[in-house]
Amino acid sequence: MKKVTKGCVEIKNAIEVNQEQIKGQLSELVRQSVEETLNGLLAAEADQLCQAKRYERVAGRADTRAGHYKRSLQTQAGKVTLKMPKLRTLPFETRIIERYRRRESSVEEALLAMYYAGVSMRRVEDITDALWGARVRPSTLSDLNQKVAVKIDEWRTRPLTGRYVYVWLDAIWLKRTWAGEVCNVSVLVAIGVGEEGFREILGVQEGMKEDKESWSSFLKSLRRRGLKGTELFITDKCLGLVESLGEIFPEARWQRCVVHWYRNVLRVVPQTKWPEVAAMLKAIHAQENRSAARRKAQDVYTKLLAMKLTKASQIVREGVEETLAYMSFPREHWLKIRTTNPLERINREIRRRTRVVGAFPDGNAAVLLVAARLRHIAGSHWGTRIYMNMKHLENWKEPAI
Repeated sequence: MKKVTKGCVEIKNAIEVNQEQIKGQLSELVRQSVEETLNGLLAAEADQLCQAKRYERVAGRADTRAGHYKRSLQTQAGKVTLKMPKLRTLPFETRIIERYRRRESSVEEALLAMYYAGVSMRRVEDITDALWGARVRPSTLSDLNQKVAVKIDEWRTRPLTGRYVYVWLDAIWLKRTWAGEVCNVSVLVAIGVGEEGFREILGVQEGMKEDKESWSSFLKSLRRRGLKGTELFITDKCLGLVESLGEIFPEARWQRCVVHWYRNVLRVVPQTKWPEVAAMLKAIHAQENRSAARRKAQDVYTKLLAMKLTKASQIVREGVEETLAYMSFPREHWLKIRTTNPLERINREIRRRTRVVGAFPDGNAAVLLVAARLRHIAGSHWGTRIYMNMKHLENWKEPAI
């Protein structure tokens, strides 16, 4: 359509611009650029470790490539697919992706923590200005928290793909308000080691009580989301948990945390005899194999009886076998799979971070903030470096019992 005005021709609607389409195409170009850049940096790191470029034949090459595996990473530009290099002998570790994960998750966690701790709206504006470079108005704080909550829920209920050979389970106890009173609430946590040797947060869920019903619900959710191939669960001895494991994951073995077992024994021993008895207990798990550990446990049982420590000797006799399951796996993994220490360290960090809140308004709030902290930890060096060399499982044969 043309309109003539004073010798000039005005063209109206000559070109129709689909702004959403252009915006989408630009976003995809940015995402692709980020993906290519990160993969290029990963390849350069692999070349540096090998001390030679890919396919380059040079003297002094330290290692060679063995293909790659794919990992997804959520960035500000969208989800990108990373091609993580695999080397034939050396472990490949990178910190390139760590900053992307930590930046976003730390802001979200801070927002939730401020909200549940009752920080004033004025203070929230100042803090978000420092974190994001823009003030968050009080009227939008609730909406932001809802969006963050949705994102965290999607993360903690995501499908589990691949095989997790070892899985650690534990509960974190926090304070919550109920009918005007402060009471305890447990948050159940699961972490696992995948086939490539990286640690992952597998699940976070409110437990109310650390009983069979809570653990059964949690384990069923892990099974529904795809948890499979687990050879060993490492936990403390909670009867409800142990029973649920036998019902939901009957094909897996159970390892009782050695450290917790030591504590159970020492609890019925006079304090003056702790050093002597502790050394006796540690000697059991210093043996070369399960048969030798059983013989040592029998010696310890006999010595405890001679020391008139009847209750302690009974705990040793009845519980020692539950602490020896780890000996059926590669020796190189023993130190990491015989205790719940990998989870205990995380639990201490969570308690430190949630102490500022005091008592949570409800169980869901506790789960959200714990999940936010765990999501942050998963994106740090904790989750981006190889924790265990899983190649030891390739030619491993279970020793005779």
